[in-house]
Amino acid sequence: MNDLRYAFRQLTQRPLLTAVIVVTLAFGIGANAAMFSLFYQVLLRPLPVNAAGELVNIGSPGPKQGSVSCGNAGSCDYVFSYPMLKDLEREQTVFTGIAAHRGFGANIAVDGVAASGQGIVVSGDYFNVLQLIPALGRLLGPQDNVQVGEGRVAVLSYDYWQNTMGGDGAVLGKSLIVNGQSLEIVGVAPDGFNGTTIGQRPQVFVPMTMRNEMEPYFPASMDNRQSYWLYLFARLKPGITPDQAESAINVPYRAIINEVEAPLNSGMGPESFERFKQRVIELDPGERGQSDTPDDARLPLTLLLGVTALVLVIACVNIANLLLARGAARAGEMAVRASIGASRWQMVRQLLTEAGLLGLVGGALSLPVAIGTLALIASLMPGDPANTMSTSLSTPVVLFTLGVAFATVLIFGLLPATQATRVAPGAVLKGQAGQSGGGRTMTRFRAVLATAQVAFSMLLLVLAGLFTQSLANVSRVDLGMQIQSVATFSIAPVLSGYEPARSRALFERLDDELAAIPGVASVASSMVPVVSGDNWGNNVTVEGFEAAPDAQVTSPSFNAISPGFFRTLQIPLLAGRDFTDADAVGRPQVVIVNETFARMFALDDQAVGKRMSRGSGGELNMEIVGVVRDAKYSDVKQVVPPQFFVPHKQNAGLGFMNYYLRTNLAPDEILAAIPRVVAELDPNLPVNGLATMPDVIRDNVFMDRLIGMLSSGFAVLATLLAAIGLYGVLSYSVSQRTREIGLRQALGATPTGVRGMVLRQVGWMAAIGGLIGLVVAVFLGRAAEAILYGLSGYDPLVLIGSVAVLAAVVLCAGYLPARRASRIAPMEALRYE
Repeated sequence: MNDLRYAFRQLTQRPLLTAVIVVTLAFGIGANAAMFSLFYQVLLRPLPVNAAGELVNIGSPGPKQGSVSCGNAGSCDYVFSYPMLKDLEREQTVFTGIAAHRGFGANIAVDGVAASGQGIVVSGDYFNVLQLIPALGRLLGPQDNVQVGEGRVAVLSYDYWQNTMGGDGAVLGKSLIVNGQSLEIVGVAPDGFNGTTIGQRPQVFVPMTMRNEMEPYFPASMDNRQSYWLYLFARLKPGITPDQAESAINVPYRAIINEVEAPLNSGMGPESFERFKQRVIELDPGERGQSDTPDDARLPLTLLLGVTALVLVIACVNIANLLLARGAARAGEMAVRASIGASRWQMVRQLLTEAGLLGLVGGALSLPVAIGTLALIASLMPGDPANTMSTSLSTPVVLFTLGVAFATVLIFGLLPATQATRVAPGAVLKGQAGQSGGGRTMTRFRAVLATAQVAFSMLLLVLAGLFTQSLANVSRVDLGMQIQSVATFSIAPVLSGYEPARSRALFERLDDELAAIPGVASVASSMVPVVSGDNWGNNVTVEGFEAAPDAQVTSPSFNAISPGFFRTLQIPLLAGRDFTDADAVGRPQVVIVNETFARMFALDDQAVGKRMSRGSGGELNMEIVGVVRDAKYSDVKQVVPPQFFVPHKQNAGLGFMNYYLRTNLAPDEILAAIPRVVAELDPNLPVNGLATMPDVIRDNVFMDRLIGMLSSGFAVLATLLAAIGLYGVLSYSVSQRTREIGLRQALGATPTGVRGMVLRQVGWMAAIGGLIGLVVAVFLGRAAEAILYGLSGYDPLVLIGSVAVLAAVVLCAGYLPARRASRIAPMEALRYE
């Protein structure tokens, strides 16, 4: 306690130094805590279920023929048919159960008020496999998944129950309208459980037998073995290893593949057919659920976590330099304490207590900094990822923060403490304090620390330059369309119980009402949203084109659009004609293709007039009537895929639509007008995805924006810290060399020569540190090429720019101490102690 009281007095006596150290620690530790929180949420956090390590995800890589529908729960290697699920449930002997799930978009109406959200259809063993206990009522079980089309019950998520229904305990037995279907609420999922897919936050869980009712626009034939749409996971029986389970489950699986399903896939090429028969089940760890998000986010999040760690290291080095200088100034105090009997351990303990107090305050202040940083990161994300991201700090993150704070105390406190107590009381008390603090050895060591800061700063500047240039390249991508002054939104009347005929009538009325808004130049719509990450594909047969056996022909991307779609988005029509209102149900089927489609199927300049069909073989019942310029489909950074477009008016069952309005109005005006127009037609029809197209594009590349902005911010912070560190080292060096500089000037040295001497010192530190930083940056840049767009990991312009920026900063940091050294008066220096 005496040490603690004395430490508090020491820190309050130097408030400016204390404030600088505490603020530096708060930002350094806080940034690391925020990035670790994001890293933990995406890559490390296990499912909040009992014994999550016993869960395994089930996949089966290999060719599939038929309908393959993948979601964000994983790649197409992880989807199975419903009949295969039933077969595996019946034949397996190594799992306590197999669970299946699939997410869907949901319009949920409570007391006549509808809102859009997310739902999951789950198999009968889903909650049993997870070993969950309901917060209220019961969870779904096998008794709810007996007959296809039956099982009209639902389980609410805990958050939805609390936030929308106020935690009402009498909610059981009430009706909930989900996608136009009345379901009885039978239970509430436990607190903290939001499904088994990262990036989803469902409001409702529904039996899998209700899948066609939940997604009427995607009718899945539940008995079709060539309809792949289910994600599976299982729980291992006690004592069964994943390898043992994999070997056992493949015995019945291979039999089903070869005896039951292979005859259904005889239309494959010989090589693909053989690969189909060789398919096996692979088991992966399932403790963190199922999602393709970790694979996409692992590299960028690891890099950002490494960047924040470097910033903290630079901050620690800076603080260590400050405390070394402060320790040198306290040499007299340490000498007096030693001379009256204090042991070296007592003095080290005292200084470590001061460092610990700084670390404690800095660590405490880092928590609000971390929360603020997470809020900033969430503001850069699109709606769905931002909604699933927690900006609060979980227990593991708080423990990580405490661990980092403790580590930083050791890093920045131990060395200055041991060095400051290495004193010779007699020498110091004789007035030789100017030589205390370790002399030449410690001066060199502080220079090494400053050189390391320069190296780290150079590394971060190069990485920030690469990510910033990559983001600039992304922003200059030719989309193939003009998106300025275009607003977009979507509606899904089928999810509110609309029949197809009623949906078509609503779309036609909405077209007219939107076009009547003052300032709206044109209105268009499409089934698949433009550049929003959605991918819809369909294999096709084209007149005159025959692929080689087993040739890997990409399934073209598909969209159903309204007349005027290309005009509204200003996608040039290169040949043929656009769709018209006459291209409706009952009329000859027509199609428009893009340039890449024409090249892929060797249509050249003769595309217009050719015939095609969806699927393999069959009647060529669609005529190509136009060719349009290539335009981005689902992703800004992806190469434009082959695309074909059909008139949505020839689809009698379409129950949802994405709209685009080109307008002369300000964005806020048009975005405010759209919900009013929709509400006049149906006040209970939710409007989704209301945004301007530039905002949609920004959301599409949010990861690039996130990495670019955070890395640039951290690089600026690191460079400023390095500049402060260099300034401190040089200032301390000048103060230690005051007598020497005075003697040099007395013997004829010019102020210019003195300035050059100091600047050469900083120049050597900058040159050595900069070179080391460049070498490491090139190595890391090569590793990061997978997430860079349009440039290599050793881009010369970025390297040159980083060198120039760091050189300017170093010059500024070194000039002031050099200038002060050149103004030292010889007589004043000779009296200096």
